[in-house]
Amino acid sequence: MNVHCPHLPAFVDGELPLEHHEDFRAHLASCEACGVRLHDLLQADILGRLAHTKAPPTPEATGIPPAPWPLPPSEPAEVMAPPPHPRRQRPHWSHLGAFALALAAVSIWSTRVTREPPSPWSAPEPTRPLEARLTSVPLDGHRPYVPMRGGVPAAAPLPLRELARMEDRQDWRGIASAYLLAGDARQALNYLGNAAASPDVDSDRAVALALAHAGASEQTALDEALAVLEDVLRKQPDHPQALWNHALVLRNLDLPLLAADAFDAVAKLGEPGWSAEARTHAGLLREQTLARGRAWKQAFAATQDLMADSNAPLPLKEAANLPGIVRLAFYDAVRAAPSKDAALRLLPLADTLDRAYGGGTVLHATVTRVAARDFQKREPLARDYARSVRGRTPFPPAFLETLRRSGEDDLYVGALGYELTAGRPVDVAVFARAADGLGDPWFHLIAERERANQEVRDGQWWKAEARVREALRTCAAERLDYRCADLHAWLTDMYLGELHRPAEAHAHALRGWQLAKKQGEWQQERLFLQELAQVARFHHVAPTASAYFRESLARVPDDRTQLNYVHRNLATLAWMDFRVDEARQHLEQSMESGLPLGLNGAGVLADLARFGPMPGAADALSRALSGLRQGQARPGERALLDSIQGEFELERDPTAGRALLRSVLTQAEQWPGDVYARRAQARASAALISDAGRTGAFVEALALAGRQFQVTEVPERCVLAVSVQHERTLAVARGPSGAVHGDFTQTRTAPLGQDASGLVPPALQEALRGCEQVQVLAPPPVNGLPRLLPPDIAWSYRVGHATVGPLPPVDSGEHLVVSNVDTPAALGLPRLPPMSHPPGEDARRVMLEGARATPSRVLEAMATATEVEIHTHGVFSPELSDASLLMLAPEQDGRYALTANQVRAHGLSKAPLVFLAACGAARTAPFPHESFSLPVAFLDAGARAVLAATVDIPDTAGRFFNDVRERIHAGALPSVALRDERQAWLQASPGDRWVHDVLLFE
Repeated sequence: MNVHCPHLPAFVDGELPLEHHEDFRAHLASCEACGVRLHDLLQADILGRLAHTKAPPTPEATGIPPAPWPLPPSEPAEVMAPPPHPRRQRPHWSHLGAFALALAAVSIWSTRVTREPPSPWSAPEPTRPLEARLTSVPLDGHRPYVPMRGGVPAAAPLPLRELARMEDRQDWRGIASAYLLAGDARQALNYLGNAAASPDVDSDRAVALALAHAGASEQTALDEALAVLEDVLRKQPDHPQALWNHALVLRNLDLPLLAADAFDAVAKLGEPGWSAEARTHAGLLREQTLARGRAWKQAFAATQDLMADSNAPLPLKEAANLPGIVRLAFYDAVRAAPSKDAALRLLPLADTLDRAYGGGTVLHATVTRVAARDFQKREPLARDYARSVRGRTPFPPAFLETLRRSGEDDLYVGALGYELTAGRPVDVAVFARAADGLGDPWFHLIAERERANQEVRDGQWWKAEARVREALRTCAAERLDYRCADLHAWLTDMYLGELHRPAEAHAHALRGWQLAKKQGEWQQERLFLQELAQVARFHHVAPTASAYFRESLARVPDDRTQLNYVHRNLATLAWMDFRVDEARQHLEQSMESGLPLGLNGAGVLADLARFGPMPGAADALSRALSGLRQGQARPGERALLDSIQGEFELERDPTAGRALLRSVLTQAEQWPGDVYARRAQARASAALISDAGRTGAFVEALALAGRQFQVTEVPERCVLAVSVQHERTLAVARGPSGAVHGDFTQTRTAPLGQDASGLVPPALQEALRGCEQVQVLAPPPVNGLPRLLPPDIAWSYRVGHATVGPLPPVDSGEHLVVSNVDTPAALGLPRLPPMSHPPGEDARRVMLEGARATPSRVLEAMATATEVEIHTHGVFSPELSDASLLMLAPEQDGRYALTANQVRAHGLSKAPLVFLAACGAARTAPFPHESFSLPVAFLDAGARAVLAATVDIPDTAGRFFNDVRERIHAGALPSVALRDERQAWLQASPGDRWVHDVLLFE
C-alpha cells in the first residue's frame, strides 16, 4: 500500500490538511485501488446522509466552532446532507475537506432517493442570519440582519441534487455559497479554490476564510480575509460585496474609524437597504469611538489646571473613570502645591484614585507626607518646578542639585523623570534609588523600566528582559494597569528593535492594547495600534499593518508628528508590496510635515533612489540621518545608518557608495550579536552584491556572498550564490570546471513566494550538473526556501559558519531518538506511528519517548549526542514563534514546545547530525536580514548539519529520514544521500511531492 492510501478516508471526509491535497490528487489519479475505495466511500457517505435525515441530530453532530460572522439557521429540504461531524482540535488553523470529487456520485444517488426544489436557496425570509454579503445574485438582496440567539447555531443541511447540478455546470461559487449558508465554510473554501479567479470569487473567499478559521486564530483569519478584500478593491474599488465585507473585517479587527469609513463607501453606492444599514453602522461606530476619545480628552483637560490653579475643580469623576491619566496629573499637582492647605485640598482626589486602584492608601499617604513638609523651604522649589514643567523647559543642573540636597524627594524624582522623558542625560542609578525611596509602587515600576533601559544600553538585554517581566508581575499584583501597559510597550519595543522576536512582541502589544482599552486610555490605545502595526510589518502582513497605522492616524488626523510617522511607515509597507509609486507618495506626504523621516523613512528613501531622483530626497535623507546619529547611538546603529547612506550614494556616486558600504561590512562584523549590526550587514551586502551583478563582476559577488556567511575562501568549483534585493535578483554559479556564470535581473514585481523555483535560470542549473554536490550561498530572504535547484542535483544551504569539518564518526557518541511523544491531549494531535528501527543492535541509541520526551530532557540529551532524530508534530504560527515549534511532552509547568530560541541557547558540543522529521520544521520567518528557523538555531548551537522539511509531511516520513541517515552511514555525503533517497522515493511514489521540500542545512 502506498503511503498516501491510508489518507483516502480523511480526504473524502474533509479532514485531510489542505497542503496535502495536491499530492493526494496526483496519487489518486494513478492508484486503481484508491479509485475503487473512493467509489465505496462515497456510496457510504450518501447512505449515511440519507439515514441522518431520519433521526434527530445530536448536540455533538451539530456543534461547530463560533465564527466571526454568525451563520444562518438550517434551511428545509427533503434530503439533506448532515452537519459535519466533530473534528479534533488543531493547534492553530483548520484545514479543508475534499468533497469536490464526490459531487458526481452525489448527483447519481440524490436523483434516486428524493425530489428536491430546483434551487438550493429557500424563499427569502424577512431577516438574514449571515452578516457578510455573498455575491450570488439570489443571496444578495437586502434583508435586516438578526444575530443568532442562544449560542452556537446548528449547521444547515444541503440539497444534494441541486449541488450535483451546480457541479455539472461547474458553478463552484454557487456550491460554495450553499456550504457557507449551511455553516461549512471549510468546504466552501475548497470549492472556491476550483473557481476561476474573479472579484466575486475572491469576495466570497474572504468570507469563507474568516469562517473557516473561526475555531482557531481569529486574528489570522481576519488578516487573510483583509488581504484578499483589499486586493479585490484595488482592482475594483466599487465592488459592493467586497466593500461591505471589508468594513466587517475592519470592525472585527477593532478598527472602528476605518470600519466607519468603509461603511461610508458602501452607503455611497446607493443600494436599496444596504446603504441605509451601512450609514447606521458608520454612524454608531464613529460616534461610540469618538465619544471615548472625547471622554479621555476631557479628563486630560480637567487635570491641566491643577498645577497652576490651587482653586481648580478636582476631577473626581474623571479619576474614577480614567485613573491612569488623572494619576499622572495628580503627582504634578502635589509637587506644585504651594502650601500645606493646597496639598491637603487634594486629599479627595487621592482617595478617589486609591479606590480606583482597588483600595489602599498610597496616594492619601503621599498627600499627607507632602503636607507635613516645611513650605517655607519647599514653596520656592515647588514654584520653580511647576514653571519648568508648564513651560516644557529643561531643569537647570543647579536646580536639580538643589532638589537633591533639599530632601524634597518627590520633586527631585519628578524633575529627573521629565529629564529622562526628554532624552536628556540622567544618572539612572540615582533616579532609580530616589524613585524607590518614595515607597510608591507606581514609581518603583518606573525605576525598574529605567534600570532596564540602562541594561539595554550596556548590551545586557537578558537582564533587562528579566527585570521588566518581574516588574509586570508586581504591576499586576498592584493593579496598576496604566503602568502595566507601559511595560508591555517597553517589551514590545525591545522584542522588535533589539531582539527581532516579533511573535513575543505581538503578545505584549496585544495585552497592552487590551489594558489600554479596558482603562479607556485613548492615548495609549493609539500608541498600541502603532505597536501592533509594527509587529504586523515584521511579520510581512502588510494589509493589517497598514490598517493599524491608518486607524491610529484617524484618531489624530491633524497631528503633524503623527502624519509624518504614519505616512513614512505606510511608505515602508507599500515598498514591501512592490507598490513603488504609492511608497513615493507616502514619503512625499511625510516630508511635507517638515519633520525628519526616521529610520524606516530613510531606508525607503534610499531604496527608492534606484527608481530615479526624487525632489528633496537628498536633503530629507541628510536631516533624517543627522537626527538619528545624535545622542548615544550604538556601533550597530551607526553601521545601519551608514548602510542607508551608502545605498543612497551608490545611485549618485557609485565609487563613494561602494566605499561606504564596504566600511559598513567591516563595522558590522565587529558586532555579530547586535541586531542593528546584522541589519546593516544584510543591507550593505545585498546592495554590493546587486551592484557587482549589475556590472558583471560575478566573482566579486561570489566573494561578497561568502563573506556574509563567514566563508573565508569560496570554493573554486560547485558553488552557487543567489541574492534577492527587492526588485533585483542575482544568481552566480561556478561549475565543476571552475567557470563562472552569472545572471542579473531587476524586474521582480512581487515578494518571494513559498519556494525558490525560478530564481536560478536553466543555463546556470545546467552549469552545475556535473557537480557531486553544490554548496549554496543564499542570503536571506532566499535562505531556507525549497526547490532552488532541480531534484537530481545534490545541494545544501550554507548557514553562517566559518569552517565546515568532517561529520563526527558514527560510533563516537550517542544517537538520540525522540519519538512516540505524548503531546498534550488538549492539542488533539494524533500519535505518530511507532518508529521502526533498522535491523541490528544500536548500542549508541538513546530513546526519549512518551511522557519523558519533554523539552528540558530533549535539550539535555542533545548536548552530548552525535546524532539527533526528532519525530514529532511541528507547528508554524507567527503568533507563537518566529520559527516552527516542535510539539513535545509537557513539563510540570505545562510547557511543551521546543523553540528555536531554546535550541540556540543550549550548546551542542558533539556537533551532531540532526534529522527533524516534523511538519514544517524548516519553515522560516521572512526576515530580510537574517534566517530565523529551527535548522539555523541548531546550527548556531553547534550542529554540523540539519535535515528538515518546509512543508507538512505524512506520518510515514520517518522512514524517508531514516533511509537518508542510513545512506550517510554508508559513506555518502549528506547532500548526496538526500538527493539519492529523494530520487528513489519519487520513483516508487511519484505523487509524494513533499520530498522536494526536505532541505539540508550545513
